[in-house]
Amino acid sequence: MRTTTIMSAKGRLSHCHLEEGEEIRQVSDFLDILASSEGGTLVLDRLSLDEAFFDLKTGLAGDCLQKVSNYRRRLVVLGDFRDIASRAFQAFLYESNRTGKVVFADSVERAVELLK
Repeated sequence: MRTTTIMSAKGRLSHCHLEEGEEIRQVSDFLDILASSEGGTLVLDRLSLDEAFFDLKTGLAGDCLQKVSNYRRRLVVLGDFRDIASRAFQAFLYESNRTGKVVFADSVERAVELLK
């Protein structure tokens, strides 16, 4: 894993790039990355997250977001989410972007606009 620091109008963003074939499959993987990242906001690429994250029934997303809340951090997930047909996930994405602590966006620039 390598990390890139991005300075933005909303503070320092820590963009974690996982190695090819690595992905976050369980909460402990996410917590390790969250704890080792600098700045108030962790940025992950969609491909860094196991598909179970996007199936809300698995609880992986909820558990990870609970860690974000507990540690008083923010999370940005970068990617294209239009292919996820789940109405529950689309509602979750909309509500997350509205509140601005967890943001799903197609670019860092768009994510910074949504962060609160």
